[in-house]
Amino acid sequence: MESELKDMNSNPPSSKEDRPLLKSESDVAAAIEELDKKFAPYARTDLYGTMGLGPFPVTEKIKLAVAMVTLVPVRFVLAMSILLLYYLICRVFTLFSAPYRGAEEEEEEGGVVVQEDYAHMGGWRRIVIVQCGRFLSRVLLFVFGFYWIHESRPDPKATSSEIDQKGEEVAEEEPERPGVIVSNHVSYLDILYHMSASFPSFVAKRSVGKLPLVGLISKCLGCVFVQREAKSPDFKGVSGTVNERVREAHKNKSAPTIMLFPEGTTTNGDYLLTFKTGAFLAGTPVLPVILKYPYERFSAAWDTISGARHIVFLLCQFVNHLEVVRLPVYYPTQEEKDDPKLYASNVRRLMATEGNLILSDLGLGDKRIYHATLNGLFCKS
Repeated sequence: MESELKDMNSNPPSSKEDRPLLKSESDVAAAIEELDKKFAPYARTDLYGTMGLGPFPVTEKIKLAVAMVTLVPVRFVLAMSILLLYYLICRVFTLFSAPYRGAEEEEEEGGVVVQEDYAHMGGWRRIVIVQCGRFLSRVLLFVFGFYWIHESRPDPKATSSEIDQKGEEVAEEEPERPGVIVSNHVSYLDILYHMSASFPSFVAKRSVGKLPLVGLISKCLGCVFVQREAKSPDFKGVSGTVNERVREAHKNKSAPTIMLFPEGTTTNGDYLLTFKTGAFLAGTPVLPVILKYPYERFSAAWDTISGARHIVFLLCQFVNHLEVVRLPVYYPTQEEKDDPKLYASNVRRLMATEGNLILSDLGLGDKRIYHATLNGLFCKS
């Protein structure tokens, strides 16, 4: 793309036949601006522009060039070393242990496969895996430039009408353990933070469990592996497996906590999409967590930018910022237990209020349309 722009700049239009091209470029810019307004939750608003393609000021180009030969190599080597170290820890401490086998449903078109994990492993080996995982996740964030993570915990207050009704009676009882942690989704960095904070299980693509290094780590986390592209009744199997894990975490203190991103995709961090009901079907209490990535130059949000470009630009930033708001456990009313959509909606509105986020009804389908349209426009330009 940059080479094409240089060629265009070095050969300015000299005839009237070339003028419609300039008009076309201005039309593309206007179309992108309109798209950004329509699909605001996914639009990049940082210095790096739509899809991280610029244009970049001269000062930013200089900063990137310097970081490419200084910060990026060092951070890349450190990050890979940390990943390899934790893989070796997981390999050693699971060496003579058989994995826990959960659901064994597998459809022809995808869905839930045989669930194998080491998150149900007890004893001192599990403690070592969890504590090392939490520590090294925080170290990895430090390597990425997140030197300080500001966490705030609002004063415990009534988050549902049930608390209002029971009042002091609830305070006297032993608080129920949340069955699931729910969080807004901004970046792949969210996973690293949650690993460092509570080391929960995640829902991941089936292919993740087969990746080198990461595959074993995901099994130590206790990830639920699914085939997200499936369009058959597999989704019922996925919901059933997640439900089972949520109820298990709620009732059993030694069971791994599960972490879900109810939006189903990432945003630019300023919006909160409609919640899917998977985290709320079991009717157990949930722990809402809000993540925000303040920035001056580069946004850590993984929205329209490609994964490789995002990682490189992230490593080029000397300092990155992360703010976390950990809300009190939300206890559903009986009405919310009976209506997962109502439960999800109420938690979503609470998170939007506490995190100063804008509610949006867009979803993953809209994001795909936005990405496809942007790619088409940039190809034309």
